[in-house]
Amino acid sequence: MTYLVGADCPNLPAGQRFRALLERPGILRLPGAHNGQAGLQAKDAGFEALYLSGAAMTASMGLPDLGIITIDQVAFFIRQIVHATGLPLLVDGDTGYGEILNVMNMVRVFEDAGAGAVHLEDQLLPKKCGHLNDKKLASAHDMAMKVDAARRASRDIVIIARTDAAASEGIDGAVARAKAYVAAGADAIFPEALTTADMFREFARRMPGVKLLANMTEFGRTPFFTASEFESMGYSMVIWPVSSLRVANKAQAELYATLKRYDSTEGMVDRMQTREELYRTLRYHEYEALDRGIVETVLPTIDR
Repeated sequence: MTYLVGADCPNLPAGQRFRALLERPGILRLPGAHNGQAGLQAKDAGFEALYLSGAAMTASMGLPDLGIITIDQVAFFIRQIVHATGLPLLVDGDTGYGEILNVMNMVRVFEDAGAGAVHLEDQLLPKKCGHLNDKKLASAHDMAMKVDAARRASRDIVIIARTDAAASEGIDGAVARAKAYVAAGADAIFPEALTTADMFREFARRMPGVKLLANMTEFGRTPFFTASEFESMGYSMVIWPVSSLRVANKAQAELYATLKRYDSTEGMVDRMQTREELYRTLRYHEYEALDRGIVETVLPTIDR
């Protein structure tokens, strides 16, 4: 049913539900969902939790991923995905949108919006995608203070600390930072932009007993691995952060090119989500059923 029906709302806070999924055997698969409909499609495919990428959010707004968006803009994305799906959501918290008090405010706003987990990274503004060059890092001490602040602000939300140090400080530096972040209160660690299976295994070997997140982004520094392969390397979670947006954007570009060339979308119809499929995904008739004053919609048919 829809989020408008109170009896169908999850009983436990999102953070507790995310934590319970994380404690189950096996790796937690977190496909990226860049809006509410993408979240519903992932849910219908059988996924039990989702990821909201900062890169996907900014790109969907026509902006680069350089730490431009605000906490309240992210909260809008959180609410739409959580309301649509009811699933626990891991949210990209970038650098925390400032210093200690800003981090605490971020955690409270995200948790109030319905997020189940957030990850915080040790870059300095202007931050960059973790798979790009010349990233500037905060000191391990300053990042640990942010992690501690996030932990203190949290009621239930899971705090994941991301380190981008492998590229500039090697595995030794990344592991040292990760251990400091765990000591500061991180529930899990996200080592970004590791480049080989051996690096993933070595990082996990040196962080025994710690929940680890792997990033399986396309067009980055990490080669393709399956979720099962990450699990065998010692990882508890895997994200595919921007995949849904990349596929949607590619399809939209082809649509606009076709429309410009032929003045018609008819040639693209076979590649479109039908009205029936859209309404089924949106639970359209379930919403109609909540208001008996609305006559049930009959879908039009098109002869082709």
